[in-house]
Amino acid sequence: MKIDHERYYVPEQSVWPIVGAISLFTIGIGAALLVNDLAKDQHGAGGYLLIIGLALLCYMLFGWFKNVIDESMAGLYSSQMDRSFRQGMSWFIFSEVMFFGAFFGALFYARIISVPWLDGAGNNVMTGEILWPDFEAIWPLEKTPGGLETNAMPWEGIPLYNTLILLASSITLQIAHIGIENNKHTQLGFFMMLTIVLGVLFLSLQGYEYMHAYNDLGLRLDSGVYGNTFFLLTGFHGLHVTLGTIFLLIIFLRILIKGHFTPERHFGFQAAAWYWHFVDVVWLNLFVFVYVL
Repeated sequence: MKIDHERYYVPEQSVWPIVGAISLFTIGIGAALLVNDLAKDQHGAGGYLLIIGLALLCYMLFGWFKNVIDESMAGLYSSQMDRSFRQGMSWFIFSEVMFFGAFFGALFYARIISVPWLDGAGNNVMTGEILWPDFEAIWPLEKTPGGLETNAMPWEGIPLYNTLILLASSITLQIAHIGIENNKHTQLGFFMMLTIVLGVLFLSLQGYEYMHAYNDLGLRLDSGVYGNTFFLLTGFHGLHVTLGTIFLLIIFLRILIKGHFTPERHFGFQAAAWYWHFVDVVWLNLFVFVYVL
């Protein structure tokens, strides 16, 4: 009995991993030198190295993804390769869950353990009196040990609007997904474009929120543990929204210009949708634990 084994495509050797490694190394060196230059109020090569590294990274991503897209459109991939892509994207999102879990863990540790500890919770009465005698365990901490005062960012206004925007973007993206499954290109294109517009609107409002925090509330990175956790969590989330928006834009251009994806084969779209819904879930947790509680 003859068994028809499925063919598994093995790509040729590629230069892109080497280019990616060089770009990441250049970004790391450039960022470190730039921070050092800014601390000393100097102008060195750090900024230029950072720009070169980012340009190399974009070049690598464009070239590598182009190769993968060309191979996929040529029908070289088997169902096993499709499963490999799905597993890879699943593990990538899991790594992002762990990434944000570390920052949420730092926030919870500060709020639940460190802040009560400084106020003399448990057996630390004398420790609190020695380290910070007039400290009150109230979150958010609006005063640093050095006397710097700040104001908390309220959840009303921009944070609430951005929450509604991201929730709406998940709905529009799901409608676009239904469109691609039913081969309705007009529905797919319109709601993809609407999702991208909502992502750009979110980022614009977050930029305005940061200016308001710096100029009106005195909320900065040096505003103690509250300022640190606020900007680290919301800033890294904003970076992920930026990447997600670029991801969706590339998928949209592939649909609009190249006519890629069919109801049967559209994992590139699905991967972008998975990432975007993950970003939305992270924001809901941010809104509750950073802004509201």
